[in-house]
Amino acid sequence: MDRSTLEATEAAPEDAERAVATITLAFAADPVARWSLGDAAGFLRHFPAIVSAFGGRAFEHGSAHQVGGFAGSALWLPPGVDADEEALAAIFEEAVGVELKNDVYAVLEQMEQNHPAEPCWYLPMIGVDPRRQGQGLGSVLLRHALDRCDRDGLPAYLESSNPANVSLYERHGFESTGVIQAGSSPPIRAMLRKPR
Repeated sequence: MDRSTLEATEAAPEDAERAVATITLAFAADPVARWSLGDAAGFLRHFPAIVSAFGGRAFEHGSAHQVGGFAGSALWLPPGVDADEEALAAIFEEAVGVELKNDVYAVLEQMEQNHPAEPCWYLPMIGVDPRRQGQGLGSVLLRHALDRCDRDGLPAYLESSNPANVSLYERHGFESTGVIQAGSSPPIRAMLRKPR
């Protein structure tokens, strides 16, 4: 495969199911997703709705992207656009076991507190199909959106729930701004990239 020919493109609202499916596959072994949702059945039942609640508004704003025929997808929220917090609350109320509820809600609260006050692009969800990982698709998706951030003079923000992905984000200019963690949760790295 020639990486130089890979190009990210906008994913239309009618492509949401394909984008969400790719991200769900990518998160199948994610430490935070699996900690909060438990067994495989719970993960598969609830995670697609979580992806949609966190990043689904990207489709309305032309900031959902795909690469390689949906081998990779990224859902970016523009400044002033938030995740669907009501949907997230309902999903987590149903999906999370009683023993983890306080920790999960504490993590979500910390995520909100760590979100930059300044206007920024927010990347709640990015993922590459596991059988296509390591081929540069994540970098193609990041560069596509970060070019826009730079043109607009705006920072980009994300939370990395998987330590294995931190170096990818650092290569694209993100810097750690702190760690989000509560109770038994795995650590989540808050990361910000200033415009260039």
